[in-house]
Amino acid sequence: MSNFLEVNNVSKNFGNFKALNNVSISVPKGSIFGLLGPNGAGKTTLIRVVNQITMPDSGTVHLDGELLNENHIRDIGYLPEERGLYKSMKVGDQALYLAQLKGLSKAEAKTRLKYWFERLEIGDWWNKKIQELSKGMAQKIQFVVTVLHQPKLLIFDEPFSGFDPINANLIKDEILRLRENGATVIFSTHRMESVEELCDDIALIHKSNKILDGKLIDVKRQYKINTYEVGIRANDKVSLQNELSQKFDISTANFKTLEDELKLNIKLLDTDKPNDLLSYLTSKGEVSHFVELIPSVNDIFIQTVKNN
Repeated sequence: MSNFLEVNNVSKNFGNFKALNNVSISVPKGSIFGLLGPNGAGKTTLIRVVNQITMPDSGTVHLDGELLNENHIRDIGYLPEERGLYKSMKVGDQALYLAQLKGLSKAEAKTRLKYWFERLEIGDWWNKKIQELSKGMAQKIQFVVTVLHQPKLLIFDEPFSGFDPINANLIKDEILRLRENGATVIFSTHRMESVEELCDDIALIHKSNKILDGKLIDVKRQYKINTYEVGIRANDKVSLQNELSQKFDISTANFKTLEDELKLNIKLLDTDKPNDLLSYLTSKGEVSHFVELIPSVNDIFIQTVKNN
């Protein structure tokens, strides 16, 4: 898969403060890329560089094989964390205005807006003012104007802010559909469960430096701990736990169950096989739960930031 966006050794200073320090990322074409980091890490500065809102002090950015230039503005749709709608302006007038700024004719903008307003069930909002809408309702309008001109690159900064679970799921499905239709997506959020659901690749920025990147599945493999969460029903749980402690590195596990079971985390050596562990456990009792503990993005985020 070729890369749609290439950021190469980009640095940016604001006075004596270094916001980005030789940061490089590669965003594969047609992927959803998670741009992660604590508050103040440099994510927003990097997004602003890609949007040409601010220029880097050094480094280059290439979009679809070309050095980033002003003509690429129409190829990018940006939903910022700090929303930018005019509160006293009517929804329809504002959406038409913003669509035309992105190069759509008024007629084409109306056609596309009708499609999106019907799709998101917001057709009766056309003559409402933004100040009359809830935060979630206004967020839907912001999402529509971000995607309306069918940009090749979509940048969403905290896109689910203000949404209830139903509408968050609706927007998540729309982001996936846009990716399926050929868009490349950069997704910046603090909601790690959304990263788990959506992202193909991730990069983690901390204190202006990139400290981790790669395909999400490969990053998870890198952080796996070869530990299994086990639930087993046995006649003598104390004796079984003592026996297991002599063979393995074990600790108490906490997971919900309907039965009174022995619940343990069992760490295997690199030479041990999970099938051998499972066979051993079934010889000692009835195994009701056997799951490999795969590190979550949240766990990886916290561990990597602490280590750096």
